[in-house]
Amino acid sequence: MSNFKIYSTGIVAIALSLATGCTPTTPHDDNISEVPPAQSVQTTESPSPSASPTTSPTTSPTTSGQNSLSSSDRQFINEAAQGGLAEVQLGQLASQRGASDAVKQYGQRMVQDHTLVNNQLKQLATQKGVTLPTTIGTKNQQVKQRLSKLSGAKFDRQYLNHMLQDHEKDVSAFQTEAEQGQDPDVKAFAGQTLPILQEHLQQVRSLVNPGNSTSTPTPTSTPTTTP
Repeated sequence: MSNFKIYSTGIVAIALSLATGCTPTTPHDDNISEVPPAQSVQTTESPSPSASPTTSPTTSPTTSGQNSLSSSDRQFINEAAQGGLAEVQLGQLASQRGASDAVKQYGQRMVQDHTLVNNQLKQLATQKGVTLPTTIGTKNQQVKQRLSKLSGAKFDRQYLNHMLQDHEKDVSAFQTEAEQGQDPDVKAFAGQTLPILQEHLQQVRSLVNPGNSTSTPTPTSTPTTTP
């Protein structure tokens, strides 16, 4: 009987030691299993900031590419804008102060035609990122002031002489741009506007010299005969 008690107490001791030996192993495994998910969250979040800088530089070159106009094309646009504004203002002056109906009608045509051309040039300038001048410039302002002091036949002669010289210059500038311009859109604008300017030049030549289109100096000699 004593042997049975010793044997049973031995079994109980083994069972307790097994029970106490199992318990520390299980929490140790739980700690190991909880570590990796924290690392996996960090790896998934890291690539997101690197994606944002790659998208930003690709958008900037497209906007700057619109401003790449040559200096000659840019100069042509600015001079055409100033000249177009001057044609409109001087045309308004001619329709008010002109003595003959022909001069008044020519002035009205300058206002209509050059207003349309100026609007087309504005659209082209915004496409190319060019800021157009809003004034007619010092030379054109001097011409306007001089013509504003004249009236009647004197005004007609001075205005037509200026229109003749101005449109000869304009036709030459637009023809050069239409042939030698570097930007295709600016070249196209010059080529489309050129026939209008050529019509203006032919019309003013016929007004200055009704019988003779070759002799240009006639109107400049007439002011000396009139007091």
